[in-house]
Amino acid sequence: MTNAQITLREKKLGLLIRDARMAERRSIKECADAIGVKPGLFRAYEEGRRAPSLPELEALVFFLKIPISQFWGNETVSDSPAPLAHEDITRLIALRHRMIGALIRQERTNANMSIRHLSTETGISQSRLKAYELGEKTVSVPELESILLVMGSRIENFFDQSGPVGEWMTSQQAMQKFMELPKELQEFVCQPVNRPYLDLAVKLSSMSRDKLRSVAEGLLDITL
Repeated sequence: MTNAQITLREKKLGLLIRDARMAERRSIKECADAIGVKPGLFRAYEEGRRAPSLPELEALVFFLKIPISQFWGNETVSDSPAPLAHEDITRLIALRHRMIGALIRQERTNANMSIRHLSTETGISQSRLKAYELGEKTVSVPELESILLVMGSRIENFFDQSGPVGEWMTSQQAMQKFMELPKELQEFVCQPVNRPYLDLAVKLSSMSRDKLRSVAEGLLDITL
């Protein structure tokens, strides 16, 4: 890099650092303390007059909980979808209450169970159960667990699946499952050169047993 290119990179890096800090609602002092530098130096990083070292940048992304690739891309953190506003969260919760009620009714119908029987088994009044099913009252988690226990259902079936919260929960579960893989498998998946093998594995997993047997027999004929 020429001196001009380095200066330009410092300016761009500074803008990305400031954007990431602002998106996470952190102060300059908080970020400076997190990476062990003076606030004045961190301000210089943001203004592009100085640039952090890689270990400092690594500590910053750890503190802000953002991917380090953010500082080698062309999008700022603020380009990402904004978090739900309070009004949106309120509407989402109200909608989810109605959906929970509908799901309780559906599970009860599938179990061929009457409101009266469910009330007897859970100790929750029939009128209250009806209000739950109509979404007129909010059911607490312990009561929901009690209802599902009687019906033989699992609370995981009631988790949000398609909303913004559900999508976030799904991504967190996927990340957790990935982290539970052996280290060598994690490294294999992360290597771009191995993408064709992963795509092939996905295709094979969707095939029927007979189709897989046919493919295996074909490969055996080729190798013999």
